[in-house]
Amino acid sequence: MKRIKNVKQFRFNSKRIETQKSAIIPSLFAEIRQPSSSYLVIPRTTSENRKYIPMDFINKHVIVGDTNQIIPNATLYHFGILTSSIHMAWMRAVCGRLKSDYIYSSSIVYNNFVWPNPTKSQKEAIEKAAQGVLDARKLYPDSTLADLYDPNTMPPELVKAHEKLDNVVKAAYGNKGFETEEEIVATLMKLYKEALDKENAKKKSIS
Repeated sequence: MKRIKNVKQFRFNSKRIETQKSAIIPSLFAEIRQPSSSYLVIPRTTSENRKYIPMDFINKHVIVGDTNQIIPNATLYHFGILTSSIHMAWMRAVCGRLKSDYIYSSSIVYNNFVWPNPTKSQKEAIEKAAQGVLDARKLYPDSTLADLYDPNTMPPELVKAHEKLDNVVKAAYGNKGFETEEEIVATLMKLYKEALDKENAKKKSIS
């Protein structure tokens, strides 16, 4: 009862209106944020030594912790784009840092990322290649994602699967000079500015 009373007081003292309202039910969870179906999980922090952030689809019965970002209802297409070298280059350019490790955030990294506009066949190719990455991981059932994405122990099948995925994602962007990571970032920054200018022009026309 003491713990419940403390929860009630904590919620009542909050500056957030919704939290204050939940003070009337101090013995219950105020907000259920767990997805009702499988979801894509992206760790908030990952080693700078990894070429790719190890992300994966997780069963809805697994409770996600606050050290992760999640994308409910994500598809193979979303997984394919986000785990590609294109998105990884963007992430490295704009993300925060914990010492030298990468911090993946929804507000800075994910929300400002400019997605491609693929044709139907390009989207299908991305989905197929994304499944190829998942299939390559299954070849090593006793290995954790940390093992699989260690730059010194990454299995050759997984390396090839990611390379194939990277190529089809580049094709969806039109292969606009994506020879180096610097060129990838420069192109994505240009696309971001174009999208921002378009959004600003739209706002001006509405006002």
